[in-house]
Amino acid sequence: METSPLAFIRRGQPVTLGNVPPGRTLLEVLREDLGATGTKEGCGEGDCGACTVVIGELEGDCIRYRAINSCIRLAHSVQGMAVWAVEDIAGADGTLHPAQEAMVRCHGSQCGFCTPGFVMSLFGIYQKYIAPTLVTTCTSLPPEGAFAPRGSPAALSASPPAITREVAQEELSGNLCRCTGYRPIFDAAQQMETLPAVKVDEKALVRQLRALACVRAEPVEALASTSTSSARTGFSARTAYLLPKSLQQLLALRASHPQAQIVAGCTDVGLWGTKLHMTFDSVLDVTQVRELKRVEHYDRHIAIGAAATLTDAFDALVQERPQLKTFAQRFAGLPVRNSGTLGGNVANGSPIGDSMPLLIALGANVVLMSARGHRELPLEQFYSGYRKTVLAPDEVVAWIKVPRPQAGEFLRAYKISKRFDDDISAVCLVVNMRLEGDVVASIGIGAGGVAATPIRAAATESLLLGKPWTQAAAQEAAVVLRAEFRPISDMRASAGYRTEVLGNLMRRFWLESQGVENINLELAVIPGLTRHDNIGAGA
Repeated sequence: METSPLAFIRRGQPVTLGNVPPGRTLLEVLREDLGATGTKEGCGEGDCGACTVVIGELEGDCIRYRAINSCIRLAHSVQGMAVWAVEDIAGADGTLHPAQEAMVRCHGSQCGFCTPGFVMSLFGIYQKYIAPTLVTTCTSLPPEGAFAPRGSPAALSASPPAITREVAQEELSGNLCRCTGYRPIFDAAQQMETLPAVKVDEKALVRQLRALACVRAEPVEALASTSTSSARTGFSARTAYLLPKSLQQLLALRASHPQAQIVAGCTDVGLWGTKLHMTFDSVLDVTQVRELKRVEHYDRHIAIGAAATLTDAFDALVQERPQLKTFAQRFAGLPVRNSGTLGGNVANGSPIGDSMPLLIALGANVVLMSARGHRELPLEQFYSGYRKTVLAPDEVVAWIKVPRPQAGEFLRAYKISKRFDDDISAVCLVVNMRLEGDVVASIGIGAGGVAATPIRAAATESLLLGKPWTQAAAQEAAVVLRAEFRPISDMRASAGYRTEVLGNLMRRFWLESQGVENINLELAVIPGLTRHDNIGAGA
């Protein structure tokens, strides 16, 4: 199988590489092909952040910057984008970027292995919070002195908000350090805006990215072989890495390449390569399909495209249901959310994936599409077994439809894991209840980590529906919920622990529905310190 040349912008110049295998990671290309060895491999699974780089992608007339993990990101997925590694942000004369200078001044590095990743996450923070306030030639960006982070609906204000400890903690959630205790790194994040400003020449970069897109968009005839599938899709029948730009092209490619491995961010499939050493003859990447990158709002639901990043998907969910903010922030670290997609998380079908219990509790449907047409079904009916789904060989997950909130809705999402931040759930439970008076008018309960698939707690829902919501009802629901599933014991938790926790969470839901406060783990920290500060203090 052959691959089209990989082309992206780095250091203000186009980079073109031929013969890049479909399973080769961006980290491998940077370190081994381009000699950018400042970017490190730590865990090889997107947990530690040592491999963090920043990508820039055209959105309309401007560029959106995202910090991502390069160790599990397939290299071809950055086709047509800009890429910054740690070697790329200092000035041509060697002047350090504020992200680097702040780390030096605040003594944010000890052993130094994690430092490049932290610097690149700081660069991402700089581009999100500080750069928009600078003079810019991008006409659709806010004027000088105004502030609106990209990807955020925040209204313009006279000056940027300070990068607080909380902001730094959220933005650095995907980077781990075992030496510094995080305090000096958070100090560096806050000091960046006091240093001499550095601007990306976005006007020039926009031109370069558009030129790159034009080069990539070769006419169908230029790429087509004699096969009819090539004529429909614009890709050679022998192309190994398929990167469609439209939904029509995606569906045609899926029909003609049913054995290709679908990827949608690679935050899980990437581990199949780094940990299981799996290889793929061909890959079908959905992340640049323009129709599926959107989040659309309708009267009764929002439709989240399968290629929308987890960051954008959770932003949309939190905008409608602010109580999900902490749950969303605990869904892996920011680089994982910036790269992974909601559609990929759903299609992967892991029983410990956090988005599915939430979507099940909210009553979400999944829309499956093929060249033959589409079908829609409740999310819990999408799974047929452990990591198995009802997808036909020529189908893809296209949309996740999430009902809008109803008046009187009481929603809580609980994630139980060994580590508070950036960890996989042992148990995930989401309860969405609506009362009419004191009677349960509707109830949705989704659970993860307790069965072979993400699952609806149908028996517990049936017990509660139409009944008065009382302490006795909650206690009975806890008993039924514990008996409803047969979890397994594994490295994250024992079966007995999971069963006990299920019932305890239902009791906690009762307490919170009665207005009891300050029982959340995220509030149990030393006053004045962040969670990471506490971790460092006890290390």
